[in-house]
Amino acid sequence: MEPHIITAGQFFAAKHRKQHPEEAAWHHCVYVIELDPKVLKDRKFRAANPDHDPSKPCLYVGCTGMSPEMRFENHRRGYKSNRYAHKFGLRLRPDLYACYNPMPYDAAAEMEVELAAGLREDGYAVWQA
Repeated sequence: MEPHIITAGQFFAAKHRKQHPEEAAWHHCVYVIELDPKVLKDRKFRAANPDHDPSKPCLYVGCTGMSPEMRFENHRRGYKSNRYAHKFGLRLRPDLYACYNPMPYDAAAEMEVELAAGLREDGYAVWQA
């Protein structure tokens, strides 16, 4: 049997339907980490966010096959970590991502990009690797 491939758009539509039998195996998540505003001193981070709203926090967006809490701890310890999440990570922001989880890997990878772009459009300074 071939694996069921689903896009982020199909995932959102499916959230409003009866649970698909393969959903029980979905364990990938997107997550958002709030970053210390000191990250704005980094030239590369600033260059990626020229139109950010200074009243909104800086964020890191990622996706993972583990829980967002476990992934955040790995970032904090420096294990397979993004340098901004490791050095400037303050806390998880489930208010910005929890409604999307869990999902299949392909949808999570696509959602990571879409979520980062949407948050950036809303004025957040965002890093997404």
